[in-house]
Amino acid sequence: MSEPLDRSGHLARGLAIALRTLASRTATPYPGTLPALPPRTRGVIALLEENCTVCMLCARECPDWCIYIDSHRETAPAATDGRRSRQRNVLDRFAIDFSLCMYCGICIEVCPFDALFWSPEFEYGEYDVTELTHEKDRLREWMWTVPAPAAHDPRGESAKEAAVLRVAGDPPAQ
Repeated sequence: MSEPLDRSGHLARGLAIALRTLASRTATPYPGTLPALPPRTRGVIALLEENCTVCMLCARECPDWCIYIDSHRETAPAATDGRRSRQRNVLDRFAIDFSLCMYCGICIEVCPFDALFWSPEFEYGEYDVTELTHEKDRLREWMWTVPAPAAHDPRGESAKEAAVLRVAGDPPAQ
């Protein structure tokens, strides 16, 4: 039979390890120095409100149902005489609940009018989970952190050439 464990010795050794760890410096420089992020970092979703037509595709396709959109219709007068007036949707509320969002990017992919973008911003934590629902004003602020798209490759094929090749059945050039 083995001797019963000396609990006070284990407790003293565990406390010594904890105190040594508390006194040591942290291994990460994060709070003082921001990390160099890769160019396609998925941080937070930004909204370009002018491009949003309230088509609701983003909210319908979101698997988490974390996008909330409210709108109303306005009548725009006819541009010229003899024409009829037009109805258009006006965005009242666009909010994303980041406590539910799983950052899949489906909303960005399905937006036909390029109103949603990935921003590399990642410091938006809150102390209260109810504060993680960000309205359109906050989403607009992140729009200015969205990096410019990559430059076009001059050696690549044009969109027209690619379409012709796909119709012809040829594989796309690698």
